[in-house]
Amino acid sequence: MVNVKLADGSIKSFEDGTTPLDVAKSISEGLARNVLAAKVNGEVQDAFRPMEGDVELQLLTWNEEEGKTTFWHSSAHLLAEALEELYPGIKFGIGPPIENGFYYDVDTGDKPITDADLPKIEKKMQELARQKSEYKREDVSKEEALKYFEKKGDEYKLELISELEDGSITFYHQGNFTDLCKGPHIPNTGFIKAIKLTALAGAYWRGSEKNKQLTRIYGISFPKQKELTEYLEILEEAKKRDHRKLGKELSLFTFSQKVGQGLPLWLPKGTILRERLENFMRKAQVKAGYLPVVSPHIGSKELYVTSGHYEKYGEDSFQPIKTPAENEEFLLKPMNCPHHCEIYKSEPRSYKDLPLRFAEFGTVYRYEQSGELHGLTRVRGFTQDDAHIFCTPEQVEEEFKKVIDLVLYVFEALDFTEFTAQISLRDQEDRSKYIGSEENWEKAEQAIINAAADKKLNTVVEYNEAAFYGPKLDFMVKDAIGRKWQLGTIQVDYNLPERFELEYIGSDDQRHRPVMIHRAPFGSMERFVALLIEHSGGNFPLWLSPEQVAILPLSDKYNENCKEVLKLLNNYDIRGFVDERSEKVGKKIRDAEVSKVPYMLIIGEKEVENGTVSVRENGKGDKGSMKVSEFADFIKKEIDQAMGLG
Repeated sequence: MVNVKLADGSIKSFEDGTTPLDVAKSISEGLARNVLAAKVNGEVQDAFRPMEGDVELQLLTWNEEEGKTTFWHSSAHLLAEALEELYPGIKFGIGPPIENGFYYDVDTGDKPITDADLPKIEKKMQELARQKSEYKREDVSKEEALKYFEKKGDEYKLELISELEDGSITFYHQGNFTDLCKGPHIPNTGFIKAIKLTALAGAYWRGSEKNKQLTRIYGISFPKQKELTEYLEILEEAKKRDHRKLGKELSLFTFSQKVGQGLPLWLPKGTILRERLENFMRKAQVKAGYLPVVSPHIGSKELYVTSGHYEKYGEDSFQPIKTPAENEEFLLKPMNCPHHCEIYKSEPRSYKDLPLRFAEFGTVYRYEQSGELHGLTRVRGFTQDDAHIFCTPEQVEEEFKKVIDLVLYVFEALDFTEFTAQISLRDQEDRSKYIGSEENWEKAEQAIINAAADKKLNTVVEYNEAAFYGPKLDFMVKDAIGRKWQLGTIQVDYNLPERFELEYIGSDDQRHRPVMIHRAPFGSMERFVALLIEHSGGNFPLWLSPEQVAILPLSDKYNENCKEVLKLLNNYDIRGFVDERSEKVGKKIRDAEVSKVPYMLIIGEKEVENGTVSVRENGKGDKGSMKVSEFADFIKKEIDQAMGLG
């Protein structure tokens, strides 16, 4: 018999060889019909795989993220099965689940797949799904695995198998399809009721431009047609909010092939928006005791060798810059933290100086593959609202909590109300990815767990998501249409102070090693602005809008009056413009609304006589007549309330 501890804490006994699906059936047939996979002793497995020994069991349905992931992984295999039937001889790269859906990278040979082929592939997938073919797991030897894919002539699978250890290789079968896969999968294809293939893209094999470009087919699937319909509606809304589209329409930023891929150019309106965000953060940082610093855009290669960044990120960095001096090399900086370590080290430090908080809007550079670049969300040059706190071990938890307070202040001011704090820890098995001692890692991880609990954050724990030098707290924010973005991060680091030999003199007159906290509430300015555009649909909070007011004269003879009003508003730090075009006021109003200007002030003969302006709010209509000073006070009050100041 095996003892199974369920998620509610109850323990039940079952015969040896029982599967999670058997356990679900013992509870209710209804539950069993919805179980997609199972978490056995913390590891996600097939629900149809027998359990060994006493276990802790969580049954996973569509309501759990791991359930969705397993569902989409199985859908990728269904896509591959459909492709193999439709395109004999097709070769397969990898087919993982992703945040929303799945993809499969395929080599179609001399038969390219186009958008016009996607409905045909969808239809075949639906036909195969209705057969309710079981997913079956099989352990195979390395020799058997190689022989199978040699016969198929699939060099991509052969390359993957060559890197695996004998005894760790599994195949999964469904219908007439077999794939190299470690699983897990749903019980059968019948769970997949609704399918949509969403896009085609090129993808280099294993992400290297040196390799062949494969065709990547993206898709998404659901257990109910209604859920697919709702998802497609969200997708349409997402297209309207796409930051690349709105960024162009609102004249915020642009890209130039001559400047280079992934290097955004900020236009005047976008620069105003960005500067407002930076000033907002600078004010908050001054109140929180941060000191501003500035570091160069490049650094000696040795700096990043010392920090460990060259070893870990060297391949993702721009190539070293060689100077006329022999053996002298520089790198475009991939991180700000090594520079801040050297600033800390520039003079002796005492425990009385700590905590020491250095903040910088520092621009960094990473050589992202061209196929992975995407608007402002994935670029090669970006600016972080970076800060590094140097403190004593006793101060870590308190400082960490203060950073959480700062992040929450930012979220409140920008109307991000739904978020989860992800505690990102090391891989539980493979420690080779990380630098630093076991003791320091354990202290750092516990400090984050304690601080998040003390702040009563809604948290999830994710293993294998830590940075190579320390664990972190990542804030996963849900935007206005329900999508999740990683936004803002806080990291505890015992390792860089060790590598840079940072010290302070303690109260005992002995030398001690400080602890370093990395934090960036915005993350990168580029990614944050992209999120803000899509979250707000371009209707930015009033305090952030590049142009807060459009002043609209009813005819040309009121242009000068409008300019005087603009001067008065400028005295109140309200930004706007006068629309002097010889157009009807109705067209001016429509154009201002399309440009997402929050307020319009209409001025004609009556307004000039009364010393007032007629106020119209974007999307809400007329607000009545006001004196200019009255309108300015109204705007200031709205801004203060939005920022939690009023």
